[in-house]
Amino acid sequence: MFKLFSQGGPLFMGILTLILLSLLAVFVRSIMKKGDEKQINQSIQWLKSIGTLGLVVGIFGQLIGLFSAFSVMEVSQVSPTILAGGLKVSLITTLYGLLIYIIYLLCSMILKRIQ
Repeated sequence: MFKLFSQGGPLFMGILTLILLSLLAVFVRSIMKKGDEKQINQSIQWLKSIGTLGLVVGIFGQLIGLFSAFSVMEVSQVSPTILAGGLKVSLITTLYGLLIYIIYLLCSMILKRIQ
């Protein structure tokens, strides 16, 4: 798992980890205050914003990675194997962003269920 984290780039993977931790913090906080319906609705909105931010940052990280890969390919000859490896690595941040979004969906469903 640490290998994927370092391959995805410490900047975007670090940002995504902070987003995931904030998502989980809002979820735990809202579970602890589960009596107030207004508070739960507000927490669901926060979760939605944080989950969407995780997805967008993941896609943005992939686009930055693809841009830099294509910049290198523009000036040098690259074999298809190296190209496939680079494209695979560029997907790591998007996958992490999607994982954060899926966690948001699960947390949101749980909160709506206990509401």
